[in-house]
Amino acid sequence: MKTLLVRLVTGAFLCGGFLSAQSVDDTQLKQVIIFGRHGVRTPILPNTTLNAFSALPFPQFVASGIGVLTPNGQKNEILFGGYMRLWLTQEGLLTGDDSTDSAFVYVRANDSPLITQTAQAFAAGLLPSATITINSYTAPAIDPLFDPVDAGVAQIDEQMAVAAVNGRLGASPQSLSSAYAPELALTRAILFNYPVSQIPVATVPQGKVDVTALPVTAKAGNSTLPVNLGGLATVTGAIDPFFMEYADGLPMSEVGWGELTEAGVTQITRLYNLTLDLEFRTPYLASVQSSNMASHIVRSMVQATTGNAMGGALGSPSIKAIILIGSNTNITGLAGLFHLDWSMPTYPPDTSAPDGALVFELRQSQSSGEYIVRASYVSQTLDQLRNQTPLTLAAPPAIAPVFIPGCSTSNATFDCPFAEFMRVAWNTIDQNSIDIFN
Repeated sequence: MKTLLVRLVTGAFLCGGFLSAQSVDDTQLKQVIIFGRHGVRTPILPNTTLNAFSALPFPQFVASGIGVLTPNGQKNEILFGGYMRLWLTQEGLLTGDDSTDSAFVYVRANDSPLITQTAQAFAAGLLPSATITINSYTAPAIDPLFDPVDAGVAQIDEQMAVAAVNGRLGASPQSLSSAYAPELALTRAILFNYPVSQIPVATVPQGKVDVTALPVTAKAGNSTLPVNLGGLATVTGAIDPFFMEYADGLPMSEVGWGELTEAGVTQITRLYNLTLDLEFRTPYLASVQSSNMASHIVRSMVQATTGNAMGGALGSPSIKAIILIGSNTNITGLAGLFHLDWSMPTYPPDTSAPDGALVFELRQSQSSGEYIVRASYVSQTLDQLRNQTPLTLAAPPAIAPVFIPGCSTSNATFDCPFAEFMRVAWNTIDQNSIDIFN
C-alpha cells in the first residue's frame, strides 16, 4: 500500500528548487484540513470531587454537567468558524454561497456531546445558511480516527509505554516535582487560599487532599491515559477548572477565587500541558495513538491532488474543506508524531487551546503546478475567548506558522513540497497502527 501511494504522487511533484527560490507566493489553496479542539467547557471533575482539593468551594458554571460545552464556548466556536469562512472565501476555496459550498465541506467529530456540539457550532459559523452533516460514530461504536486503541486499530504495549515515558524522565518521575516547583507552589497557594510568597506555607485544611504532595509515578495506565502519572494526573484534574473559568468569562473573583490573573492561569497551565506532553507527545505513544489520524489526513491530500478516490481518505475527491473536531489529546498526539511546535500569545508553548486548530493547507503553484503543504496553528487568545471578541480578517485570532521537520523550507510560511511531506509522513506513520477505512 505504501509503494502504491508513493507511485500515485511522486511523478507529479519533483520540482525541487521551486520553494527555496520563491519570492512571491503564487500558490492557490486547493484543500484545507482544520483539526480543531472542542470549545470552552465545564470542568472534567464534579465539584464534589474538586472541593476535596481546595479550602473554598469551586464556583458553578452556567452550564450544568461534567465536561459540557458552555454557552460562551458555543458562541466562541461560532466566531471561530465565522473567521474561517472569511479566510477561506478570501482564498477562493469557498464562494460565499453556503448552499453551493456545503457540497465541498466534510466535517468529522468524535462522538461525545461536547465535541459534536462544538462541530455544529463551528459549522454554523462557517456556513451559517446551510445544514452540514456532522459525521461521527454512534456509541457503542468507537471512531478509530480519534480513538484507534479502543477501536482495535492500534495496540499499546504497556511496558513499552511506561519505559518510553520513564526514559524521558531519567527513570525519576518524582523529579518533575522540583522541575515544576514554581507551578506547584502557585497551585497549592491558590487551592488553599494563601499568598504564594507566604512562609511558612499554610497547612492542609482538615479533611482536604494536597494534590501537589501526591507522588508522581510512571506506571501502566489505561486506554484513556496510557501511563499512570500518579499525583501529576490528580493535579491536572484539580487545576483544569482555572483555565476554563477564565476563558468562559466567569467574574475575576471566581477565577481561582480571585487570586489568578491571565499570567497565573498561563503558568498553572504548564502542569496541564506537561501531562498531555508525556501521555501523547512521547514518541512511542504518539506513533501508536496518532498514526491513524495522520494516515487519513495524508490520504485525503493525495486524493485531492490526484482527483482519484482513495481508501482511507476523508470524503470524496471533490471535498475542499475537511473539518476534524476532537480533543486536545488528539491534537497533541498528532503534533508529537510530526514533531510540530508553536507558540501563541497568552499560552504556554504547544498549548492546544479551546477552539484552536492545527491547519494544513494543500496549495498549488500557479507557475510550476507543484503542490505544497503549509501548516499553521490558529486559536483565539485567552482574552479573545473571555471577551468573545469578534474575529475578522483585520482582527484575526492568533496565527503561528508551523515548521514541519524534515520537510519545511526556510521561507516565512515554512512551506513543504508535497513529495517531501509524503516521504516524511510515510517514514513517520506506524503502518501497524492504521486502517484504510473511514
